[in-house]
Amino acid sequence: MNENTTALSAAGVSIWLDDLSRERLTSGSLAALITERNVVGVTTNPTIFANAIAAGESYEAAVRELAGNGATVDEVITALTTSDVADACDIFADVYTQSGGVDGRVSIEVEPGLARDTAGTIAQAAALHERVARENVLIKIPATQEGLEAIATTTAAGISVNVTLIFSLDRYRDVINAYLTGLERAQQAGIDLSKIHSVASFFVSRVDSEIDKRLDAIGTEEATALKSKAGIANARLAYRVWQEAFSTERAQTLLAAGANTQRPLWASTGVKDPSLPDTLYVTELVAPQTVNTMPEKTLEALADHGRVTGDTIASGFDDAEGVLDALDSVGVSYTDVVALLETEGLEKFDASWGELVQTVQDHIDHPGAER
Repeated sequence: MNENTTALSAAGVSIWLDDLSRERLTSGSLAALITERNVVGVTTNPTIFANAIAAGESYEAAVRELAGNGATVDEVITALTTSDVADACDIFADVYTQSGGVDGRVSIEVEPGLARDTAGTIAQAAALHERVARENVLIKIPATQEGLEAIATTTAAGISVNVTLIFSLDRYRDVINAYLTGLERAQQAGIDLSKIHSVASFFVSRVDSEIDKRLDAIGTEEATALKSKAGIANARLAYRVWQEAFSTERAQTLLAAGANTQRPLWASTGVKDPSLPDTLYVTELVAPQTVNTMPEKTLEALADHGRVTGDTIASGFDDAEGVLDALDSVGVSYTDVVALLETEGLEKFDASWGELVQTVQDHIDHPGAER
């Protein structure tokens, strides 16, 4: 086992891989990451599946069979993705059991076009959960305003949720409230709270990308000095929000009844600015009861030269507040940035879904073609 990934795990961070493919499943690559890189979970999205399906021949036979039986593009996508996720869940079954259900998790995302459709999201979350049919699956639901009730209702049904696309501290508070509301409803319905788990995916590097662009446009010395600080500051303050929210009497009552905390998950942790250290969003966001979901490139950078020095969040709250205050003072609106990032995030999700649909359609139309 790698000493750097082991150190991160020992510091309380669960390492999840932000990638999945049928080739990764069948080759033993995913299983190797469990034993060699401390990987204890997987997250997926439409782009990951589009790349996987486009890249290799491992899906050809399945697409041909499904299409031959009259399946629509959407039905093919559902069959392929839920099959891969179910197989990944099986690979993580021991991790799931040994961690008491905390890890060993595999996420699958509700169709992005439903992000503003509460009822549609609730229905598809239940359908995906039933289709995968594994206890350790997580259903990804975007943290839009319309998604909040979907999160509560899905949680109330006893389904574990990965809440995705969180950028702002206020929306994060809303997400935690939705989770607690769902737990309260589940408790009233007599559902075993200990079986319900959740993570809240707080995006990091995209915050820096947007804010750094604005700081460059301002161009002052004060603005330039703030570059590449906002994403980490925002995430650190999110961790404080989590600590405060789960210290309340409401949350503690639920935890005492067997409920689990909704762990913060650091998403978008691949560095987009090549001038930054490639493990920045890993080593600077170390704290107990967190998850860091990484693309393999970031995971391997951590394994090769990442330096884990213990908790890098708890002592940084004042500095993080200072960064956000300083951004406001130079003319960068936090409220505007996080609203834009949510809008752009949904547009990227939609584009990814379109890419996935086109990729599968190409396989149906041109079976066996070189790709």
